[in-house]
Amino acid sequence: MSPANTTLDRDQTSVAGDDYAPGEDRPLRGYAALMGAYGAAVAAGVVALRRRNGPLPDVRPADVVLVGVATHKLARRMSKDSVTSPLRAPFTRYEGVAGPAELQEGARGSGFRKAVGELVSCPFCLSQWVATGFAFGLIAAPRATRWAASVFASLALADFLQFAYAWAEQQAER
Repeated sequence: MSPANTTLDRDQTSVAGDDYAPGEDRPLRGYAALMGAYGAAVAAGVVALRRRNGPLPDVRPADVVLVGVATHKLARRMSKDSVTSPLRAPFTRYEGVAGPAELQEGARGSGFRKAVGELVSCPFCLSQWVATGFAFGLIAAPRATRWAASVFASLALADFLQFAYAWAEQQAER
């Protein structure tokens, strides 16, 4: 067998991530498991909704704005808040304070544990999961979902007002 064929055979039998990021701990199998879990949850939700035999409701622009703001706040609360740190602790390590009422945490461990740690400490990553939950909620229980989303949207607005107030106080002291 020629050297070129030996290399080709080795590449074909290697794990997809072996050459993806040499020297780096990238938990590709963990990411794949999380994507599979997300896909399975969405599929189960779709099956449950299909059994209701009702048409999907139209997406209202107001719901997109409400859910968008609520998703922002809930994902940040889940991934950065001190109070929710016990939920992240099995997968993350405290690294310090990241800003007002927020923590900086890094994923710990390897493989699936590290992949989950990266997910639960990243508000951008969690947003997909949170928004999907709100979307299913708008179909299954629209009034309750709008109510819950309005709570988180109100918190997001309150946060911005807190920052605006603190900024105004600083300006007044100058």
